[in-house]
This record gives sequence, structure tokens and C-alpha cells, in this order.
Amino acid sequence: MVNFLIFGPPGSGKGTQSVRLAEKFNLLHLSTGDMLRAEITAGTALGKKMSLIMSKGELVPDEVVIEMIAHKIDHSKGSAGFLFDGFPRTVAQTISLEKMLNERGMKIDQMLVLDVDHDELVKRLIARAELSGRPDDKDPAVIENRIDVYKEKTEPIINYCNEKGLYQPVKGMGTIDDIFKRLNDYMKKLV
Repeated sequence: MVNFLIFGPPGSGKGTQSVRLAEKFNLLHLSTGDMLRAEITAGTALGKKMSLIMSKGELVPDEVVIEMIAHKIDHSKGSAGFLFDGFPRTVAQTISLEKMLNERGMKIDQMLVLDVDHDELVKRLIARAELSGRPDDKDPAVIENRIDVYKEKTEPIINYCNEKGLYQPVKGMGTIDDIFKRLNDYMKKLV
């Protein structure tokens, strides 16, 4: 099994690219954002609690996310591995994810990071809000907070993974197809 982390700030296109990459390489796409939004849509107690946290652009508690991912991995069959989209978001979560994967005889094979200019991120998020109706993409203050949270809490994972030889930056500017080709070129070396 091959396991990839796909990273980038909000609006970098990691969700769009993850779907395509997972299909091409027979990987299970694990989007914690999608998993949490499903809880919110279902109106579960967890969903209501998470809705309040996410509406402020804050991060969901680690233990909740690890538990959701472990459950998904334990109940998935037939894939060549996993593509983690939107998780981990902190070094502590990365360590927890590694521990959980190691307990299952798995590891993180590579961290792909989409590099996108700040102005392009904001433009993409506003456009996404118009297309998808995601409330967290409409408010400029929430957008800036989400980008700041990414820089403060998530970017340190790059150093952590770089020290382990897992970090691979990928130019995230250009068309969806251009970015897909770049990601594809890195991934096919490992799959």
C-alpha cells in the first residue's frame, strides 16, 4: 500500500486534484473535510459541534479526526492505498496519524504540497463559494483566518516531513490539468 498526504492552503485545489489522483492510482480519497461535512449534513451531535468550530475557521479536535480516519481505513478494501486530503493539519496530528498507520503496518510514503499565491487562493475560494455555496468560503475574514491557521499550524508539518524525506513541493498555479500532470508525475514514481 502506498499512502500520500496532499497539502496546500485552503483554495489550493487539493480536493479537486485528490479525486482525480485517487481514481487514477486506485487510492481511497480520505477527505476529512468531506467526512466532517457529512456529519454536519446528517445533523449528528458531532456534526452540530463541528459546525460551530468550522464556521469560525478553527480546527476539529485531533482525536475525533483520527478516530474517523481509522474507522474508514479499517472498513476499506481493494484500494492500492490512501490519499489523505486535509489531514493531518498539525505536527501532533501527523505523529498521531503515523502511529495509527504503523499499528496497521502502514506508513506515509510522500507529502505533496501545492504552492499557490495568496491572491489566487482568495480568488479561488470566493469562486468556490459562488459555485458550491460553502459558507466558510464567503466571508473574507474567515478566508483570511483559515489561511492564517494553515500557515501557523499546518505549514510546520512541511519541515517535519522534509526531515523524513517525504516532502515534495508542487507548483499549484495554472490549469487543473497542468497541476494534475505535475502531481501525477511525482506519484507514478511511487505507485
